[in-house]
Amino acid sequence: MSSTERRTPETPAPAPRPARVTAAAAVTGAEALALFAGGLYLLVTGLMGRPDDLTQALTGGVTLVALGLIPLLAARGLLLCRSWSRGPAIITQLMALPVAWTLLRAAGAAIPAGIALAAAAVTGLVLLVHPGTTRALGIRARG
Repeated sequence: MSSTERRTPETPAPAPRPARVTAAAAVTGAEALALFAGGLYLLVTGLMGRPDDLTQALTGGVTLVALGLIPLLAARGLLLCRSWSRGPAIITQLMALPVAWTLLRAAGAAIPAGIALAAAAVTGLVLLVHPGTTRALGIRARG
């Protein structure tokens, strides 16, 4: 709190952030970290010369790192209870569902990754559309 924003006895204390908003921020932040990790992996393997196509590996890596910024900013906004953050967080969860489905239809280690991603996306969606989350973020119902 800055010196110009002194709280007086009449000023109510800010409401504490609900646990479901914190959990939604954690899920969204974990997805951001996963995107960063995947992007860095592609960049490193691309630079080490192991991929089939160097350009594709580098482009994919940069794209994943850039896409990781969206849920990272959304997670930060959720932690600060900013109403704008719910939209990008929901979009992140919706985009994760087809990726999870693709991983579930693959073989090997992709199946557990698909299960984890699907569980995270569904959990994130449930947390983000909960009426308590909507109230905590100051989003009003239309009508």
